[in-house]
Amino acid sequence: MNDTTVHDFSILALFNHADIVVKSIMVGLILASIVCWALIFEKIFRMWRLSREIGRLQDAAGAGALPSSEARGLNQKITTAATTEWTEGERNAANGELRDRLEQAMRAAMKRELKGIEVGLPFLATLGSAAPFIGLFGTVWGIMNSFTAIAQTKDTSLAVVAPGIAEALFATAIGLAAAIPAVIAYNQITVALGRASDKIAPAISDLARTLSRRGMEGAR
Repeated sequence: MNDTTVHDFSILALFNHADIVVKSIMVGLILASIVCWALIFEKIFRMWRLSREIGRLQDAAGAGALPSSEARGLNQKITTAATTEWTEGERNAANGELRDRLEQAMRAAMKRELKGIEVGLPFLATLGSAAPFIGLFGTVWGIMNSFTAIAQTKDTSLAVVAPGIAEALFATAIGLAAAIPAVIAYNQITVALGRASDKIAPAISDLARTLSRRGMEGAR
């Protein structure tokens, strides 16, 4: 007699029919994916804001002046670093030495700001590399259970095999869905931060040169 049982292959049904190990893997990957997307949107916003701040910094450096006193974020930190070094450092030093100290102070402020944006990137990198293997583990575990069920029922028909395999493969699908955005975001953000650093460095050099020659008041 042909088996006319209709199996539900919806996402919810595949999850409900999976065993506790596969369910745990699916839930973990889904939660990791949610965190991944939250980080991606947060990084997109911060990179957009950083891009605007770099534009203002470049304009200020081109005009031979420090960023506005109302500046925030990167520009505020760079201005504060330059002001602190000018106020607390030895201003009677040679011009070249003063310029080097100012540039080092502003570069340190830049690195701290960029490091703040890098927070969370190791998670994206880890998720991107580990999620497919975690999903694959769930798939292997599910397929093992399917073969066990086949051995117990002594029925190798597709109707018996297909539901278990579908549930198992669903874990790999979730792992890939979590990993792909994480890898893309990590690569894009890393490249964007490198380019941002390359744009900020010349502006900082110009500001250090201006400050060492004209003084703090002349660069405001």
